[in-house]
Order: sequence, then C-alpha cells, then structure tokens
Amino acid sequence: MSRQVFLYDPPERFVAGTVGLPGRRTFFLQATAGPRVTSVVLEKTQVAALAERMDELLDEVVRRSGGNAAVPAVAPTEISDTAPLETPIEEEFRVGTMALAWDGEEERMVVEAQALVELDADSEEDLAEAEERLLQDEENGPPMLRVRLTGAQARAFAKRALDVVNAGRPPCPLCSLPLDPEGHVCPRQNGYRRGA
Repeated sequence: MSRQVFLYDPPERFVAGTVGLPGRRTFFLQATAGPRVTSVVLEKTQVAALAERMDELLDEVVRRSGGNAAVPAVAPTEISDTAPLETPIEEEFRVGTMALAWDGEEERMVVEAQALVELDADSEEDLAEAEERLLQDEENGPPMLRVRLTGAQARAFAKRALDVVNAGRPPCPLCSLPLDPEGHVCPRQNGYRRGA
C-alpha cells in the first residue's frame, strides 16, 4: 500500500485546536487549502513540544542569518488566528512521529506529522532500525501530513498552539497538578505528615 501524504504547500490555514472541555480535550492539527481540510489527532504534550521546537528553530534561523531571514522575531498580529477549527472535524489519523526542518532555499518551515504505528522488535537495536526504515520509506510508510509554512505563519502557529495548550485547567497552587471543575484531590492536603 502506498503512503498517503496530505501536502499543504502553502496552507491557507494551519492551526492547533481542541474539542471538548478542559481536562477532557482532544487536540488536533488542522490544515486547510480551499475546500480541502485535513485534521489529525495528537497529544497535548506533542502540541506543546511542536510549538516550542518551532520557536527554537525559527530563533536559530534568525541567529544564523544575522537577522536577514524572512522570519519575524514574534508572531505578527495581522495574521493571528483565533477562530475555531473547521467543522466537521474528521480525524485522518493519530500522530506518532513529528519532524521539523527549515528549507533555507525557499525560506520555509517544513512540518511533518506521521501516523502512529506499532513496531515489533526483539531488542532496542531492532526497534531503532525499524523506526529508521519507517521514517526513510517515502513509498510505503504510514500516512503523513506535510505542511510548508513561511516564517510568519510558523510564528503565528507556535503562538496559537501554546495559547491552546495553556488554556486548559489551571494548576493547583500547592501541588501544581491540574484543578478539575468538579474538585481536586491534592496530595499535599491529604493529612500525611513525615516524621522528623
């Protein structure tokens, strides 16, 4: 079976968003171009990591270019996107592996999100080898979302993604675990005291 690649070069819109209430949210990456809409599911930690790494990579591009790259230092407000995800949301796949790269010739951020697959391996070495083969197989690998963004689009994506992640449940001031709307059992308030 040949690999299905959802390519957006460039997308009209590429955002991270959620469906559901805080504490029970499902996180999505969604790319759109004309009538095409591709939505993939991922974990909150994956969204946070993608946004943080994207900002770090853009900062490095600016540093290495001496400030001459077409990358803004902060997300431009004129392309800020706070709209909800396009509906209906139809999940194409659940993301397993993500990759980021900077195309210096075209000055584009390349984001790849590959479907989660289970690999059978007897050892750590076999697992690493199987993962490498999977990533290199352009012909028969799992489905992939590939998006090419300008520096400004990438900064705007990263800002929105971090805002979405941080819009969840507030942390408990004592234990830093998330506070649920229906209550919170705080480990620091359970009456346990350590003997001196």
